[in-house]
Amino acid sequence: MTTLIHQATIVNEGEQYVGSVLIENQCIATIIRGTDISAVSADCLVDARGQYLIPGCIDDHVHFRDPGLTQKADMHTESRAAARGGVTSVMDMPNCNPQTITIDALEAKFADARDKCIVNHSFYLGATTDNIDEIHRVDPRTVCGVKLFMGSSTGGMLVDKDERIETIFRESPTLIALHCEDQHVISANTAKYKAETMSDDPDVTYHPLIRSEEACYRSTAKAVELARKTGAHIHIMHISTARELELLQQGDVPDKLITAEVCLPHLYYTDADYATYGTRIKCNPAVKSAADREALRKALRDGLIDVVGTDHAPHLLSDKVGGSLKAASGIPTIQYVLPAMLELADQGVFSLAEVVEKMAHNPAILYKVKGRGFIREGYRADLVLVKPDAPHTVDAEEIASKCAWSPFEGHTFRWDITHTWINGHAVYQEGEFDERYKGERLEFDR
Repeated sequence: MTTLIHQATIVNEGEQYVGSVLIENQCIATIIRGTDISAVSADCLVDARGQYLIPGCIDDHVHFRDPGLTQKADMHTESRAAARGGVTSVMDMPNCNPQTITIDALEAKFADARDKCIVNHSFYLGATTDNIDEIHRVDPRTVCGVKLFMGSSTGGMLVDKDERIETIFRESPTLIALHCEDQHVISANTAKYKAETMSDDPDVTYHPLIRSEEACYRSTAKAVELARKTGAHIHIMHISTARELELLQQGDVPDKLITAEVCLPHLYYTDADYATYGTRIKCNPAVKSAADREALRKALRDGLIDVVGTDHAPHLLSDKVGGSLKAASGIPTIQYVLPAMLELADQGVFSLAEVVEKMAHNPAILYKVKGRGFIREGYRADLVLVKPDAPHTVDAEEIASKCAWSPFEGHTFRWDITHTWINGHAVYQEGEFDERYKGERLEFDR
C-alpha cells in the first residue's frame, strides 16, 4: 500500500515549505515541493493542508517499567502513549525487574518488544560495579548504549567509585549515558533538612535542596574529567542546572565526545511550580529555579545541549504520596512532550525548526540511528502530522499511559497530533490506534 501525504507544511533540516511525501514499502519514496502531485499516485491520500509534517521524534530516555513493574506501566501501553505523542522511536532504561544488566536480559526485552511495542525501540544495558564482561559483549550496531547511574540509588546499578567508572569509560564499545548526581552530597543534604524540618519526609519543596545544584555539578564534573582522560563518548542525561553548562562542549554533534540531554520537566517547570503540582512534578534530578530553566533553554538553542528527552517515568498516583523523600520520583510525559515543545515555540522560546532538530535530527545523529530522524528519500517513513489551532484540554480519558494521569491534566494545548506513521504504517490517526502493528528494533551506523 502507498500513502501520499499531500500539501503539508514540511519542517525538516532547517527548512519549512509546502509539499507532499509519498510513502511506499515502509520508506519515504518521494518528496515533492509545491502542490503539483500529477506525477505520482497512491492508494491512500491524506489531505494535510494547514498541518505540519515533521520527522518522528526519537526519545533517548524512557522508563517503560517492563518487565517486573507492570502495575505502573508496560511496553504496550507506554508505546501507545509514545505514538499518540508523535514519538516514533524510544530508548528504554535498564532499571526494571530484573534489571537489564546482562546480554541475556537485554535480548529478552527485545524479544518481548516484538510482541508488545508499537513504536521502534532500543534498550540500554545497565552498568554495575562488576558486569564489565557483559558490557564487552554489547554490539554497538544493535544496542543504543550503556547506562551508568553515578548518583541515583538504583540497587546494584549505583556506580560511584572512580576506578570502576574509569574502567567502564575505557572499555565500553558504545556511548555511555549517565545519570549524574553525587550520592554523598544528597545524603548530607537529606540529614540536614530532616533535622531542620524535624521530619523524616520534608515537604516536596525541599526536593531541589536535597538533590541540589552541588550534587549535580560535582557528579557531572567528575564524569567530564574521566571522559577527557579516557576519550569515552559520554552522554549526560537530564541536565538540570545552569552551573553544569560550563562543563559541556560547544560544536556540532558528530564532533563531540561529551554530549548532553535536557528533559521536558526542566525546560517547562520551575521550583515555584511545586506549590501547584506538588509531587506530580517530582523527578530526579529535581526541577530547579527559574534561572536554571532559562539557562537550559538558551543552552538548547545555542547547541550546548544537544537533544530533548522525556525521562518518561510512570508511577501510580499512590506512589506519589508523600514529600521530598517518600513520594516516588518520575513523571509520565511522553504523550505531551511534542505539544509542550510546540507550545514553547509559540511563546518564542524555540523555533519550529529547533524543536524538530532537537527532538528528531540530533538524536539520530548523536546515536547514529540508521535511516531515521529526517524526512529524506529512502529513509524509514517515521512521520508525524501536527495540527495547529486545534485546542484540546487534557483529561484522564485521553491519556494513553497505563498510569492514566499527567501533570498536564486540565491544561489546554493549541497543537494536536493527528497522525503518527511508523515505518510507513499509520499506527495512530485521528484518535484511533492500530495496535496490531509492532515497531522495529533500531539499528545504528557504528
